[in-house]
Amino acid sequence: MIGGCFVCFARGTGGRGVAGEPGWAGAALGVGSRIVESVAFRGQAGYRYEPGLLALREGALLEDAVRALPRMPEVLLVNATGRDHQLRAGLALHLGAVLDLPTVGVTHRPLVAHGGWPPEVAGARSPLLIGAEEVGCWLRTRRRTRPLAVHPGWRINLDSACAVVMAATGRVRAPEPLREARRIARLARASL
Repeated sequence: MIGGCFVCFARGTGGRGVAGEPGWAGAALGVGSRIVESVAFRGQAGYRYEPGLLALREGALLEDAVRALPRMPEVLLVNATGRDHQLRAGLALHLGAVLDLPTVGVTHRPLVAHGGWPPEVAGARSPLLIGAEEVGCWLRTRRRTRPLAVHPGWRINLDSACAVVMAATGRVRAPEPLREARRIARLARASL
């Protein structure tokens, strides 16, 4: 069972946001790339947006959404960084520690790491580095699509993190549990 979680905030507010503003978190559960459960949760931001402090802003919302699932996942994909962080402890790592679940950060761009893209082959990867330390990788989930930045979070290594992302990816480049979590959170936001 692979889970995914995502949070969004009201459109048009601009700036860094504020503590207490409304937010909508989605969580989804899949078997491979097939979604079996999804939930949306409305709550409040814990903090304004600050790069590197996303756990303070989104962590409680995401925790509540994941705990609202009828079953807990075996591993959780988070729309945030893991080890690609100034302190090697991004939101994916924090959320995993709180939930006591292995977590993988999946983003469209690195936070502080750097590295070249992998070859145009599904499953190809190339390192994301902070100095000489590999903290994640670019992973190409589909041929001829932009790669995803994959970051190990809590209780998982990079090889396992990449295997989970590939197992959860269907016909498009993003893992299905993350896509569903994003869809359900945005749908909940739009319904209000």
